[in-house]
Amino acid sequence: MMFQRLLLLFIGVPLIEILILIRLGEMMGFWPTVLLVVGTGILGAWLARLYGWTLWMEVQRELQMGRMPTDKMVDGLMVLIGGIVLLTPGLLTDLTGFLLLIPASRAIIKQWLKKKFEAQIVSVPHDENEVFRG
Repeated sequence: MMFQRLLLLFIGVPLIEILILIRLGEMMGFWPTVLLVVGTGILGAWLARLYGWTLWMEVQRELQMGRMPTDKMVDGLMVLIGGIVLLTPGLLTDLTGFLLLIPASRAIIKQWLKKKFEAQIVSVPHDENEVFRG
């Protein structure tokens, strides 16, 4: 199952991205398409830096107050992933990156991830000795 997901991620997504860029190039032309891809990369890098810096300051503030900034760390990881994804050429990856950078959509994604992780925790056996049996 994991192999299939990785295969889809590393082969399927780039193929879809190439097809979208080809169609977009046919509709808009070569240079406008190139400018769109470069522009979203620059905008994404700028937004990632802006949101990343803001989150870094919030993490520092939480630590100074003696609290563990777990939510802010998850946000920071999502911003990092969003920035990386925005630097890769393609419109689907750009959309994903922007969704990870925008605080409102990031909150929705974080809630979804939280539920998914909680479901995995519930389904894991709680026998402490199982960890040591290897």
